[in-house]
Amino acid sequence: MTEWSVTEPVKLAPADPVTRLRVRVVGGAVNVVGTEESTARVEVSEIEGPPLVVTQEGSTLTVTYEDLHWKGILKWLDSKAHRRRAVVSVAVPAGAEVEVGAVSADTVVSGLRGRTEVRGVTGGTTLVGLSGPVRAETVSGALEAQSVTGALRVVSVTGDVTVIEGSGSAVRAETVSGDLVLDLDPAPAGAPPADIRLTSVSGEVAVRLPHPADARVEASTTSGAVSNAFEDLRVGGEWGTKSITGTLGAGSGTLKATTVSGSIALLRRPEPAEDPDTASAAPSASSAPASGKVL
Repeated sequence: MTEWSVTEPVKLAPADPVTRLRVRVVGGAVNVVGTEESTARVEVSEIEGPPLVVTQEGSTLTVTYEDLHWKGILKWLDSKAHRRRAVVSVAVPAGAEVEVGAVSADTVVSGLRGRTEVRGVTGGTTLVGLSGPVRAETVSGALEAQSVTGALRVVSVTGDVTVIEGSGSAVRAETVSGDLVLDLDPAPAGAPPADIRLTSVSGEVAVRLPHPADARVEASTTSGAVSNAFEDLRVGGEWGTKSITGTLGAGSGTLKATTVSGSIALLRRPEPAEDPDTASAAPSASSAPASGKVL
């Protein structure tokens, strides 16, 4: 095992191949990017407080504090946390498995093909261009996923969740009060049908489907409003629970969305020839289509 104790800005280049990366920090920021190299590179550009410990044991590379553990990171309330800050960047083989835990730190993970898992407390999380399975948990930080094609599972308490240019075959997203906004691309040729399942207690849910859409739709809210841009879908209920149900296209995929007091909007992405600029923008959770039916 090789170990470094980092107390000041430094660049490290462990010599052995890396297949697994584990990063846990407090304050500051974490940036992980996938490369086509077999080894990793670590840069700590800023650090305050206790040292970060960087270790390589076999093909596992770890960057963490001695007292910060993966299982308890979402409940980590160290009274000295405000005295810690680290800005860490890691270039890692794109096929590696990556785990990032961040307390009051922003996280960006991009360009990976392996399994990715991120846990955050208050910092924002950005996931870009990930093709492997992804799981992300956040307490109050916002989460944005762009061009994620692997299976995506997101759990949030109050943080908003935004998925842009999503074309993965499976999306699971749960929030308590955070809004859920999804802008979906058409599935690649030969990909399995999309399976989208969204759940919130009081957060708003907005989904913009590609053209042409192909899914069985079941969406409901107990006390919120609903907005529907698709003539083939039925809007039911005028008092109390409201729902949007029906089949779009061949109905190969699945879209299920449920919220208790939040609103639900199903939006239609325009054909590219109509307005390419509009098609590339993510919808707002509170927006409603001009031709849709709102209850």
